[in-house]
Amino acid sequence: MPVKKMRVEVFDGSGNRYTVTFEGNVTREKAIRLLDLVELLGGMPSVNPNLEETTSAYSKFDKLRSILDKHFPIVWFSSRDAQLVYEQAFKEPISLSTVSTYLSRMVDREVLLKSGASNRRRYRAMTKLSQSTLSSMKGNK
Repeated sequence: MPVKKMRVEVFDGSGNRYTVTFEGNVTREKAIRLLDLVELLGGMPSVNPNLEETTSAYSKFDKLRSILDKHFPIVWFSSRDAQLVYEQAFKEPISLSTVSTYLSRMVDREVLLKSGASNRRRYRAMTKLSQSTLSSMKGNK
């Protein structure tokens, strides 16, 4: 059986080229992980990178979303994690129930993925690849 090989090249905003090659048993899960890494290397545009400087013009929802884009681009996080980062960045309180409500809305809008039981719920930004996978799964139902 021939060895399967996957090669991806990415150019970032600074003109740097990254080449990632994977040889062996290429599965869908491994390909998704590799493409998540590629998306990270290529950069993920945030909603507004300078949002922390102009807080009064934006809603709490917009501020929370910018914080998630900046601090949790590819990692899993809890609503408590999001609350703490929000309060540190904007120096204003936000209730955990408000954060949970906004995260739930982001899941409904397919901005975030969720995992785990309600008392151990974790969230992660949805990548373009995750969105296409989710769309194909919905199409198969």
